[in-house]
Amino acid sequence: MQTLKEEFTTTLEVKQSKFIAHLIPYEHYEIKLQNLKQEHPKARHFVTAYRYLNEFSQVVEHSSDDGEPKGTSGKPSLMVLQGQELINAAVIVVRYFGGTKLGTGGLVRAYSDAVNLVIEEAELSLYKEESIKEIIFDYSDIRMVEYECDTNGIMIVEKLFEDKAHYTLQAPKENLTAFFKKMKRVVGII
Repeated sequence: MQTLKEEFTTTLEVKQSKFIAHLIPYEHYEIKLQNLKQEHPKARHFVTAYRYLNEFSQVVEHSSDDGEPKGTSGKPSLMVLQGQELINAAVIVVRYFGGTKLGTGGLVRAYSDAVNLVIEEAELSLYKEESIKEIIFDYSDIRMVEYECDTNGIMIVEKLFEDKAHYTLQAPKENLTAFFKKMKRVVGII
């Protein structure tokens, strides 16, 4: 599976109709949709599709035709996301009507092409499921723990200093496994 970290935009023109495709990380979907509706008050349609993993690692998918004929825009856009194995990603296609009706086949092609075009422009990365772990250790080991976190690509989300140091770590599972294997005598998992 693949994912993305930032937004990408491209425009496709078909028979004077403009299809402006925005590919974004899923967590920005709601805000971006609201902003686009304000930025493009004369646009006819805001077709959307998204795929994300929920807390149970299940893929959640949704698409909307937003007034286009049923099945001609949202579903084809979602199918492109599925075909590219994109996860935690959303696409919003803003359409300005150019005066010429495209027909159902033309709409399916136009929306699919717009989404494919923006995906070609995007910088995609391999999706890795991340875990969050809390650890506890002695103050004398702070330097070593931080060095090993840095070496293993582990982000320290939170640091608490009480009777011992408490850190919250976030990283892909394999990075955390390597860290715990090396640091098993130093840190305890909460």
